[in-house]
Amino acid sequence: MSAAAALLRDHLLHRLSKGETHVLLRPGVFGRAAEPKRPEPKVEAPAAAREVLERPSLPAPTRVSQLTPTGSTNAEKIASLAAMAESWEAARQLGTLRQTMVFSVGDPNAKLMLIGEAPGVEEERQREPFVGPAGQKLTGILKAMGLERSQVYISNICKFRPAMDNQGSGNRAPTEPEMASCLPFVLTEIDVIRPQIIVALGATASKGLGIEGPVGRLRGKFHDFRGTPIMVTYHPSYILREEKMNGGMQAKRQVWEDMLQVMERLSMPISEKQRGFFKAK
Repeated sequence: MSAAAALLRDHLLHRLSKGETHVLLRPGVFGRAAEPKRPEPKVEAPAAAREVLERPSLPAPTRVSQLTPTGSTNAEKIASLAAMAESWEAARQLGTLRQTMVFSVGDPNAKLMLIGEAPGVEEERQREPFVGPAGQKLTGILKAMGLERSQVYISNICKFRPAMDNQGSGNRAPTEPEMASCLPFVLTEIDVIRPQIIVALGATASKGLGIEGPVGRLRGKFHDFRGTPIMVTYHPSYILREEKMNGGMQAKRQVWEDMLQVMERLSMPISEKQRGFFKAK
């Protein structure tokens, strides 16, 4: 990348972090400053989006400006954030995300916050995070912990379902620009909820929060996220895939060991039966 393109990228990223979504340029300026580079999602993005010039990479969460929600209670503040997200130009102008916004669900005063990657087809249909097969698996994990969905706060690193050609029920992980466009909301949610612990479900969620690396290396211990302990563990969809291939017992046990640490940190009661869940016989 040329020095001019790098400067332009940094300038636009700074403007985006402050909520500015439009920059006026003379005709041809952007074409001269930036070099074409296509995003590399797991599955191909729509044809129109593939012609877009280089997008800025995911900014470090500590450099992203948070938003200012209105309201006196946490519930009112979360509701105001969701209303802002409905027409958030930074996400919509990318052209790679679908129209339906899916924000969050659960207790805005929860001690435990769980963050996934992005809505899927069922989440988009019901406008609620984690309601498809992976969501049902997550609900089962919470029940094993002695918790209901209504007792925790569940969100996603990207608030819109990433688009694909001939999409149907297909899903893909959000790209870095797609995550970056929604990151101000996620950081503000954390600031409003002030959870005692955050659980990042999968590598996409952890990367969006600035924690790099494979889940297998990150899991099993707490990381620090701006003063809040965060546990990185496998996404419930990983358990579903492992179940189809080899029964999934190892994946279940690994996730459960991570959740046991979360329960201990939250001073939740843990029975011997719970400690023995998914152990090899």
